[in-house]
Amino acid sequence: MLGKYASWIATPLLLVLLVLIWEAYVTIFDVSPFILPGPGAVWDATLVLLSEPKTYSHIGITVYETVVGFLLAVVIGIVFGGVLGKIRWLERTLNPLIVGLQVMPKVALIPLFIVWFGFGPTSKVVLAAVIAFFPIMTNTILGIKSVESGHRDVMLALNASRWQTFRDVELQNALPFILTGMEVGIVLATIGAIVGEYLGGSQGLGYMAVATLNAFDVTSMFGVIFLLTILGLILYFAVVMLRRYVTPWHEAVASARDS
Repeated sequence: MLGKYASWIATPLLLVLLVLIWEAYVTIFDVSPFILPGPGAVWDATLVLLSEPKTYSHIGITVYETVVGFLLAVVIGIVFGGVLGKIRWLERTLNPLIVGLQVMPKVALIPLFIVWFGFGPTSKVVLAAVIAFFPIMTNTILGIKSVESGHRDVMLALNASRWQTFRDVELQNALPFILTGMEVGIVLATIGAIVGEYLGGSQGLGYMAVATLNAFDVTSMFGVIFLLTILGLILYFAVVMLRRYVTPWHEAVASARDS
């Protein structure tokens, strides 16, 4: 029983310990707030940010860019992954191209996306989708390919169509893999939207981080970083909860629930 709730106790204690170490460091070594503000100052700056209506507008823009880009990546990634997982020769043909696109530094595409889609949210949505696409697609391929041949033989013996086999066997088997890819994808989508705002935007939390840095308001910049962290955690745990809801039967979900 204690082990089941240990993380609920240990994690807050660890966070408190890190904050105390942070506070002790800036106090003992008299660190300038311009270099590293204390946690109390960062908390106050965060409250000031949350008291300003424009902050919620920037948060809404970042959430929109992240979620829309992520959903595009999910749809396109599952479709491409399903096709490539089923058609092995096509996967082998496109694999060098896929690997090349994966290792390409996506930040280098931001100027191109800005030229194509402008400085508005569209370029950030596209960047978020491109970055989140690959883990979802590759996990979908892995899930489709990991289906045991015996399961396909049973569907064949039942005279099931290819669509029925894909829907009832292959897609069900791939769901845990897809959702794992989505957990990685939502994090990457958040990073993509923020980096896009940081390098070429006039709205969003990434833009706010640049604006506070240009104003030499380091404490507020830490407050923006704190808001970005909270936003990323909320989106990530939303996908984690979706995984537990959609695949409660999977071993990883069951073991996490029982531990």
